[in-house]
Formats: sequence, C-alpha cells, structure tokens
Amino acid sequence: MASDATNSTPALQARVVLQQCLSARLMIQPASEGKEAEYVQIERGMVVYVCFLQGATEEIISKIASSILNARLSETDTGRLVSILDLPGDVLIIPQATLGGNLKGKGMQYHRNIGKDDGLKLYTQFLEFLEGTVQNSTAKCDKNIAVKYGTYGNRQVFSMETNGPYTHYLEF
Repeated sequence: MASDATNSTPALQARVVLQQCLSARLMIQPASEGKEAEYVQIERGMVVYVCFLQGATEEIISKIASSILNARLSETDTGRLVSILDLPGDVLIIPQATLGGNLKGKGMQYHRNIGKDDGLKLYTQFLEFLEGTVQNSTAKCDKNIAVKYGTYGNRQVFSMETNGPYTHYLEF
C-alpha cells in the first residue's frame, strides 16, 4: 500500500527533557593530573537535556529554543506557571545522547542518534542561538539569565536540587 505524503508525519529530529530546579551543578571537565575538575552551576531555573537524532537540521534549532524559553513550565513563589524568561531563571543545557535510545530486548540501542560530528555541530549552533535569544530578550528588561552548558561527547557528573519532580518530555 502506498503512503499518502500529505498525511505523513515529519521525521523526529530531536528529543528534549526539561526539569525545573532550585540549583544544578554539572562537571564539564574531569580532574586530571595537577588540575581540579571544572564545573558549571546555575541557580533557580531549568535543566534541559537535548539529543539530536538522524536527519536533524539547523531548522529545528529555533523551534527547540523557542519552546524551552517560552513554555510556561516554571513555577513562581506563588505557584503560577511562567516561562523561564518571565521567572527569570537560569538555564543549564546538557547534551544527552541516551535520549535517542530505544529498548530492544534487555538492551538499549542508539541507531537513531545523529552522528557525533553532526551532533556536535548542531549542539554548538543550538547553544549560540539560545544564548543570543536570551541576551536579546533580557537586554530589553534588565533581567539576568545565565545560560550554562555541558560538554558534548563527554561523560558528565551532575547534581540537582529540585522543588518537585516537575519534568517534561518533548519531541521535535
């Protein structure tokens, strides 16, 4: 049976998990001989895990960034939900290739993940776009939002304090 192109679903290009936090700390460089480990840290805000899948293109970057920054998922002290820009809150981006996995039997397979070089390129472009968008948004209203991020392709030690398991999973 032939498929109807007008009813086809666009190919999945990325998976993102958003987690509200009170603080978070991520090791971006492990300790080495004579050098201590390096960390980035944010205060109240959002942790964003991102995974690009095969077929992902630069066009998806603005859609992901807009969703992250504008979705009303951050809780104020009064319990009202606002965007991370309106809170305002910090953002920590963590590259998370395991989001591209699928369970097959008892093991995980990552055949849908984008290649490492292409993934690094999209991740870098995503960070640049997100930082620029935050700078443009906050310059107009005197808000201070930090954007911190992890190292693509490295195993990273992570800790977070959260005010509830308020986690959202998005596909693009």
